[in-house]
Amino acid sequence: MIAYPDFDPVAISIGPLAVHWYGIMYLVGFASAYLLGNYRAKKSNGLWTQEMVSDMIFYGALGVILGGRIGYILFYQFPVFIKHPLVMFQIWDGGMSFHGGLIGVIIAMMIFARRYNKHWMDVTDFAAPFVPIGLGAGRIGNFINGELWGKPSTLPWAMIFPKDPLHLPRQPSQLYQFAMEGVLLFCILWFFSKKSKPRYCVSGLFLLCYGIFRILAEFVREPDPQIGYLAWGWVTEGQVLSLPMVIIGIILLIYGYKMKQYPTT
Repeated sequence: MIAYPDFDPVAISIGPLAVHWYGIMYLVGFASAYLLGNYRAKKSNGLWTQEMVSDMIFYGALGVILGGRIGYILFYQFPVFIKHPLVMFQIWDGGMSFHGGLIGVIIAMMIFARRYNKHWMDVTDFAAPFVPIGLGAGRIGNFINGELWGKPSTLPWAMIFPKDPLHLPRQPSQLYQFAMEGVLLFCILWFFSKKSKPRYCVSGLFLLCYGIFRILAEFVREPDPQIGYLAWGWVTEGQVLSLPMVIIGIILLIYGYKMKQYPTT
């Protein structure tokens, strides 16, 4: 067993102002997307500009935050929300959903595409390779916060997380997700998209790979206590929400290579 590092979730504290590491991880994700987006924009033969990238990050940030919070409440806290609707605004208690954030970003990219007269799938194809850095940073934030831990384990790298009421050695599933959803997914999408690909394909590959990685991670991650397993003692909410991503991703890849359409604006 490995000792869990004694992290302080507060990175900087100035008087009553406290900056948490989790918030910094969000900034890392948005800043990385901005820098990589500008790098790709310079190589886009005029299809993208720095102004477009800045606006895209702004729209995307709103989609992530609003969609992530609303999705968490609807997917994981709906019974509580019905009884106490104001829980939606209790952000100090935490609670963000990737799948809700994804829906929020899709809606935000549709609005952005309409403003700039672009096909919205061209926008998501452009943005998809930048997303894994934010996802990976978020998982590091989960690890620092000592939350979303894995199942009990006797593996030599198992850890006891301070917030675990049972104080059992557990798999550091946050680090597994950092490796898959962050590092591996970024490498796959970045190199896949280095050369121009047909419309829908980069987005399709993102959905396919993330869906697979999340389904795999859920096998070693402790399910949300208020939901538990949905079926057969192993099916989780995260797996149910990720399976459509795999199916839609495959469909987009097949359709994209069949149609062979490329961005024109």
